[in-house]
Amino acid sequence: MRSTTRTLALAFAGLLLAACGHKDKDAPLAFVPADTPYVVANLDVLDDDTRTALLAQANAQLPAELAQLRAAADEMAAKDPDSANLLRAFAKELDGKSIEGFAQNAGLDLKGYSALYGLGLAPVLRFQLSDADAFEAFVGRLETAYGKKLDVASIGKQNYRRHVSAATGTELVLAVVGKQAVAAILPADAAQPLLRQALGLDRPAKNLQDDGRLEKLAKAKGYEKWAVGELDLARALPLAASGKDPLFGALFKARAQAESAKTGEPVANQLQIPASCQADATRIASRVPALSFGYTRLEAKHQDMRWDVALASDITQAFSGLKVELPGLGAAQGGSPFEFFLGLPVAQLRTFWSAQADAVTAKPFTCPALVDLNDSFAKLGPAMQKAAIPPFGDLLGLGLSLDSFTPGKGNAMPQFTGRLVLGTGNPAGLLAMGQMMTPALAQLKLAADGKPVALPPTLANMFGQPAWMAMGPKSLGLGIGAGEDAKLADALNAPAGNAGQMLRMHLSGQMYLDWVTLMQQKADGLAAAAAALGKDDSASPQDQADKAASDARTKAQFAAMRAQAARVESMDAEAHVDSDGLVITSQTTLK
Repeated sequence: MRSTTRTLALAFAGLLLAACGHKDKDAPLAFVPADTPYVVANLDVLDDDTRTALLAQANAQLPAELAQLRAAADEMAAKDPDSANLLRAFAKELDGKSIEGFAQNAGLDLKGYSALYGLGLAPVLRFQLSDADAFEAFVGRLETAYGKKLDVASIGKQNYRRHVSAATGTELVLAVVGKQAVAAILPADAAQPLLRQALGLDRPAKNLQDDGRLEKLAKAKGYEKWAVGELDLARALPLAASGKDPLFGALFKARAQAESAKTGEPVANQLQIPASCQADATRIASRVPALSFGYTRLEAKHQDMRWDVALASDITQAFSGLKVELPGLGAAQGGSPFEFFLGLPVAQLRTFWSAQADAVTAKPFTCPALVDLNDSFAKLGPAMQKAAIPPFGDLLGLGLSLDSFTPGKGNAMPQFTGRLVLGTGNPAGLLAMGQMMTPALAQLKLAADGKPVALPPTLANMFGQPAWMAMGPKSLGLGIGAGEDAKLADALNAPAGNAGQMLRMHLSGQMYLDWVTLMQQKADGLAAAAAALGKDDSASPQDQADKAASDARTKAQFAAMRAQAARVESMDAEAHVDSDGLVITSQTTLK
């Protein structure tokens, strides 16, 4: 779903960016509670040229995204046909239009402030309108395509439309409030206080605009103000686990009713949530208390993002200062269209996860939904002891660099050239084990000088092309393909990881497209094999429809990924642990 996420981010950036200025008491953030568990909002504006470029990219991906939307509606149809029809109606409204054309027809202000946030766990989207009448006309067209009018209700003098989903126990609320449109998903029987706050008729005692939390977050993390998001897990997880959140309660009850219809288990029995669940959720959230993200660069041809995962202090202390001695982890080697380097310092990972296993053993989870974790952690302890056995206990990480990659036709293996590097504290021991398992390797004489040695023909023939191995002070390398011997020597001398660095990746647009092609081939092959093995002429029409909908959605997802890959020049990513948590950055260059 990466392409869907990217398209939504591009559309969100285009739709949400607004002119900055003094604080507006009616700005969307003024309606957001300061203690909301999640929020995504724009705090500043892009220039018109960049916004236009971003919308052009989103427009190019829109047909593939609409195909996914329709496929999702088809999957939903059996359990919730009304909601499926409404989703199809929305897709029809977008069909054949650009995003800016849709926004104009719907009265959405492309230069207006917007915010997506939670009232508890219930999502509310507020966005400014350029034309309230145009928005009403959009809803009218939506109803026409849907085939019937949405229910109209009122609270005080405020009218709103609602669509109730009996399958989920929720309702979609749409309203024009002043110069803003409001869309919210609430419990079908939402209490008046929740409904009034969702519509903005009642304001929160403290709001996010006055609190300034997003501005402080953006400044601390280096996010630009075009779109900033935060998920407060310390609030969200205990709220969900308590069973007291209205939206979670509605969804939970609907699921219990569906289960009761199948098994006869009383709904009341299923709705009982022990108090220990909230305590356990709070405990888990203390380990990963928050997630946040934002753009660090957003231009017509460059899109850089940063994600931050806050972590407990014992986690950051274990890894933030660690330098993983994996050649290539620290810097790009240049020239290879695909590079992936992952730090796996087994010694430090063993120590950390053994401590986590001991902590759970000393204080097991007691919430029924989480008790399986106790068994998992109980098995983790012995597994960590086994991981100490050489040469696995000496592992530092691995890196893969591909210089060429051609997906095979049909079931044929792909053709590739490149290098594999294993970081290890004991490369000679790892080589010795390989020689014990593969006698042909016993002929290989390697010194820890990084000089490549050709593999014996019996092994090289497995790859259908020349291959070499080399050993460094803390690494073993394998090169496959003509000319890879010279590159292998450089690979073992490439910079190791910086402090806290755990991952580095580089991907060209063409390589991305090749990977998508390979994944689609494999998915199609597996689907065909499953269909042949599991062919059942007695399958119900509904089962056949579900299968067809699932296949259609998969094809739509691959189409969206191909559309994205066709516009990408290159993608880079890096992950490291600092004193606050895990930091993931990405840089995308577009054609």
